[in-house]
Amino acid sequence: MADLSGLYQEVILDHSKRPRNFRVIDDATARAEGYNPLCGDRLTLYVRMDGDKIGDIAFKGSGCAISTASASILTETLKGKTRGEAEVLFQTFHDLVTGKNHSGNNLGKLAVFSGVSEFPARVKCATLSWHTLKSALTGEAEQVSTEADDADDQAAR
Repeated sequence: MADLSGLYQEVILDHSKRPRNFRVIDDATARAEGYNPLCGDRLTLYVRMDGDKIGDIAFKGSGCAISTASASILTETLKGKTRGEAEVLFQTFHDLVTGKNHSGNNLGKLAVFSGVSEFPARVKCATLSWHTLKSALTGEAEQVSTEADDADDQAAR
């Protein structure tokens, strides 16, 4: 298990230092801003929909290693997925990092965040880009804040 944990740390550090899809999409059909006041993470997520599929997805911003890596892997994972597939992955990922599902099955690279559930303060870092994506896909104009997620997490426990 220690080997797996080390590999997971390497993947997170790699995506943090060299984030994929770290750019602006000029012809984005949706965008949303997210902020995690606990850690200071900020990001803008850009999505270009091609019908019901995510044709392109990218982000800009700054944050801790977990937040940046999560946004990077999110963009890699969701490119080409439908809106419905993105919603299912959001819930599966959220369950993983909040400790409701420890398997990480069907999550691919996203499984590297399985250990985040052991550090409750880091759950917000890992889920910021996901909540921001949800906002972009639903067209909400207000900035996403991880503080709004507190009530949801408390109710789930």
